[in-house]
Amino acid sequence: MTVHSQGAVSTAPEDAPGRAAGESTTPPPPTGSQEIHTPPRGRRSRLGGLVPYLLIAPAVISMAVLLLYPLVKNVILSFQQVNRKELITRVPEWVGFDNYTELLKDPDFWTVVLRSLVFTVANVLLIMVIGSLIGVLLNRLGTKMRLVLSLALMLAWAMPIVASVTVFRWLFDEQFGVANWVLRSLGFSGYEQHNWFETGFSTLVIVTLLIVWGSIPFVALNMYAGLTTIGSELYEAAKMDGANGWRTFWSVVFPNLKPFFMITTFLEIIWVFKAFAQVYAMNMGGPDHASETLPVYAYITGQGLFRYGLAAAISVLTIVMLIAIMSFYFRLILKQEEEQ
Repeated sequence: MTVHSQGAVSTAPEDAPGRAAGESTTPPPPTGSQEIHTPPRGRRSRLGGLVPYLLIAPAVISMAVLLLYPLVKNVILSFQQVNRKELITRVPEWVGFDNYTELLKDPDFWTVVLRSLVFTVANVLLIMVIGSLIGVLLNRLGTKMRLVLSLALMLAWAMPIVASVTVFRWLFDEQFGVANWVLRSLGFSGYEQHNWFETGFSTLVIVTLLIVWGSIPFVALNMYAGLTTIGSELYEAAKMDGANGWRTFWSVVFPNLKPFFMITTFLEIIWVFKAFAQVYAMNMGGPDHASETLPVYAYITGQGLFRYGLAAAISVLTIVMLIAIMSFYFRLILKQEEEQ
């Protein structure tokens, strides 16, 4: 309570020191311009925008030098006639589409194409089926046995191609081969110095065993890694519904690992379709060219017959066929991404 000089009494609260009576407690608004000034972009900001391009430049340049340039040169070579004469004179002769016309009219070329397609399908099916089963086995094994099996798979995967071909040639050797000895020991007749490389079919069967043996580890280990991402509650729910092993695989495992199966199949088709060292080192495409696939056919045409322009045309057609085959998987991948 405050007593004024006139004697009146006021019940208003006493103002705080330094504050005038009746003054508002709200702070005054800030004075001056309200605009936020953005500093101008200088050299540092321009360089920051170039950093991503500078980082990927070495990879782009390497791909252009190692992949794009040879591909362009190979396409140009496919329109030329480069035989022994042209190798000496170093003056290739332009023949247009003659190399492609000769190939498309050659029944031997289409025989090799059909053989390559059947060979690829058989290998990819075996690789995916056996590799997936081993991946499921890895997921069910204990820690010690899983480690042993994983090490065995890694050793098979890490073995060089030429070394593995040498081992398989010894296993199926005509005189000292393990395969002939095992079959004779089991009581089978006709395997005294049996020649497993006598026909193109038997040669490709052995090559198939080699490629499947070397490719299974990639599928199996990736399959096991994918299975570890599936929650145990899904398996328990399938078990409560009375699903057996196959039903659980198709209802639980396959839907969750569908991207894995698509990408892995995509990679295996490319790997098998372009396989060269295994086929050539096993029997050089023989006997009588009966085990040639498209890469081996192109190599023998170029290096054996000195028809480099025709060999280039074979390789270009091989790339076109591979792109046509894989376009189906590209569409599936794009469709799946749209659904997600």
